[in-house]
Amino acid sequence: MRWYGLLIALAVLVGLALATRLGKSRGIDPALIADLLPLLVLGSVIGARLYYVALEWRQYAANPSDALAIWRGGIAIHGALIGGVLTTVLYCRWRRLPFWSLLDVLVPAVALGQAIGRWGNFFNSEAFGLPTQLPWKLQIPAANRPPEFLEQLYFHPTFLYESIWNLGVCALLLLLFRAGSRGRIRLPAGALSCIYLMAYSSGRVWIEGLRIDPLCLFSQPPFCEGGIRMAQLVSLLLIVLGGLGLWWLYGRQRQLPDPAGVSR
Repeated sequence: MRWYGLLIALAVLVGLALATRLGKSRGIDPALIADLLPLLVLGSVIGARLYYVALEWRQYAANPSDALAIWRGGIAIHGALIGGVLTTVLYCRWRRLPFWSLLDVLVPAVALGQAIGRWGNFFNSEAFGLPTQLPWKLQIPAANRPPEFLEQLYFHPTFLYESIWNLGVCALLLLLFRAGSRGRIRLPAGALSCIYLMAYSSGRVWIEGLRIDPLCLFSQPPFCEGGIRMAQLVSLLLIVLGGLGLWWLYGRQRQLPDPAGVSR
């Protein structure tokens, strides 16, 4: 049994239940969400693998066929998000669904799924951080430690940090979704997706700074000295993108006339 497979299956089932419930309040047929989920998982996994292989091509240049061996590890969440968004765009065009409304229904489920999936790192003793002696330190087997840290025993459980952060992001999105549905706040279509980008990425920026296995540009792990940690760079770009999206959405809404003909 592979823990990632089990946890992805659990995340899909939980995400389906949550997205279906949220979709009903937006008038989206639950069957449409159920049809999308398998495609979404496939698109996300393909995107996650392509993204990782592209950034770590030096590992696969000698044997390109190894790029297909996803069971040996090597996926990236930002690639999964890209693959998932592209899959959703194509699905919405196929089924003639409003893209932003559907995406707003999906992002709380995505955040919850990320929180569940991160525990695969725990069972595989991977994606941990720098050595630490904090009370919540994580013991890593010698076989899973990089050569630079063979003498160290305890490390930051960065998978746990991100899992907790994602649970918080999910809770925030659900609170906003509920407030918007009840008319307590104005939440135009797409706003929740922009908030997800900013909230998730804000946590990923600092958590990635603790990890010793980052995807790097122009340098090598564990410290990316003289280079760039790709996850931090992409996260900062997503924060900016989400902020611009909110600015555009709410700025555009202010310019729309209300039913009485008075500008907002």
